Amino acid sequence: MKIKELRKLTISKRLNILVGSGCSSPAIPLMGEFNKKYKCTKEANNNLIEKVKQVSKELTTNNHSADVTQTLNLYMAFIRQIVENLNMSNSRETPRRANIFTTNYDFFIEKAFDQVSRNYKFVINDGATGYFNRVLESSNFDQVVSYKGMNDNYISEIPSISLIKPHGSVNWEKDKSNENIYIRSKVVNDPVVVKPTGLESNDTFSQNHFFSMLRFFTNELDKPQSVLLVIGFSFQDKHIAKMVKRAIANPELIVICFCYAKNDATTIINNLDYRSDEKTPNNIYFIVPEDKNNNMKYHEYELPDTKITLSTLVNFMSGEFDEKDDE
Repeated sequence: MKIKELRKLTISKRLNILVGSGCSSPAIPLMGEFNKKYKCTKEANNNLIEKVKQVSKELTTNNHSADVTQTLNLYMAFIRQIVENLNMSNSRETPRRANIFTTNYDFFIEKAFDQVSRNYKFVINDGATGYFNRVLESSNFDQVVSYKGMNDNYISEIPSISLIKPHGSVNWEKDKSNENIYIRSKVVNDPVVVKPTGLESNDTFSQNHFFSMLRFFTNELDKPQSVLLVIGFSFQDKHIAKMVKRAIANPELIVICFCYAKNDATTIINNLDYRSDEKTPNNIYFIVPEDKNNNMKYHEYELPDTKITLSTLVNFMSGEFDEKDDE
């Protein structure tokens, strides 16, 4: 399959995107950097969450540091490109709807939604209902919104993007009296998040709201004619790795992993727990940095970027790399 054909899948198929912590760097350092800096895991976890809260509070203002501005601009370009691709899709064949699944707690996607929606028409769905007290409910993600002509002479589906956060968010607050999760418009003191302790699988499945997010994730991947783009995520979260590996057994699902560094394809294969004697499925592809010495073992596509980032994904979706097919 050629680069252009892979790109067209983001328009013609049901679009799902898995966004990991690598996309919010350098504004928010990776967990590995916190582990190196602090003496124990608990201290590292607490400092990571405080950093996410600090950056997210900054995003609710108009005074951003250089790193936050740079990262936010990438997220805004990302959201714009999703909307543009959805507008090109045929709503009679697939819904004009994209799902963004992210293990990040921060506000970058929410802030990008807010900024981009000023100039682009699309529906934002974070799974909440209500007005003053917005309650999280996973069933709210299964919605399609259409625009009806003034004289009822046509119906046109409006692009919609669902934001699903299976590890929680710094604006999620639990009501201890009824176990509801409220989505606030600000950073809360005690947010509902899954801490990166290495026990994420246990924490995720022990709480219904996290479990329902992941169940929605697996259901979307099981739907016919689906594509999953993976960026900033190497599948170190074992529970998500197991779900994706199980979903890859569906030959109609196409998984495209954007690898930050040249060896990340091997890392992802190992984290997905494919044995050395096990054939890698034909429906998983890897976008990797260009490297003359790269010994490609899988379905790998080299791009001229020295590191594959969210910017690379945006350029891929816009068709900038289509000419690679002619080389």
